[in-house]
Amino acid sequence: MGKALSPEATQMERAAAYEAAYNNRARVPGHPAILDRWRKDSLRVIDARRPETIEYGPSERQKMEWFDAGAGAPVAVFMHGGYWQALDRGWFAWVAPALLEHGISVVVPGYDLAPAVTVGKIIGQMREATEFVRARTGKRPLVFGHSVGGHMAAGMLSEGRARAALAISGVFDLEPLVHTSLNEALKLDTPVARALSPIHWPAPNGATPGGTALDCWVGGNESNEFVRQSREMAAAWGGKGADTHVEIVEGADHFTVLDPLADADSAMVKRLVELATAE
Repeated sequence: MGKALSPEATQMERAAAYEAAYNNRARVPGHPAILDRWRKDSLRVIDARRPETIEYGPSERQKMEWFDAGAGAPVAVFMHGGYWQALDRGWFAWVAPALLEHGISVVVPGYDLAPAVTVGKIIGQMREATEFVRARTGKRPLVFGHSVGGHMAAGMLSEGRARAALAISGVFDLEPLVHTSLNEALKLDTPVARALSPIHWPAPNGATPGGTALDCWVGGNESNEFVRQSREMAAAWGGKGADTHVEIVEGADHFTVLDPLADADSAMVKRLVELATAE
């Protein structure tokens, strides 16, 4: 997982350590083949399943693929990663079939990307997408997401828009990103990064409407920073009354941690089904 960052590290050492910890494409040399698999698998799923494509906002990217499991089925909304500056909904249709096997409808929304829009704007678009699903079904959906998608899933739960959230390799504290090359597109400063970090947002503890369950799953081969983010998020919200859980996916890196979503019998998919159907 890498060496832990010392509190005595200099600013340059800290920036270098954060770059190594958060730049997952540099950290996982085999990522192009994984991304290629995601894209090809998604094209096959779209061709076979023919989801409904729905516009939920005015921009070209504000569309969602709705994979319907039938009338009255629970709904799970998947929020993709890419550090708010890469990928789109078309890369992630492959997450739908395993959940559909369990009778769970799956929605995969897209969103605009930085630097054309701010991180705050993108979070706002995911609010719109989540509320669209809620209005269409009459129920709060389960939300789950990868990397910054996990960040946004947690945010939707904090705001009472979701019944539960499962974050996979989530980034809940954005302040470390300020010191990395990833911030060239994001243009975050420290105050804004802190304000947009769900670890500092209200914990969903039942005092307001919406669910209280947040699962934080993370790969065992990810950087110490990603493991820290999941553990500290669960501890912070759990200490304020939320129902939190951390799960380490042994042997998984930041990309292969998603592999269980393709297996209807995996622990990850079974947990999503549990969260989507719990009374």
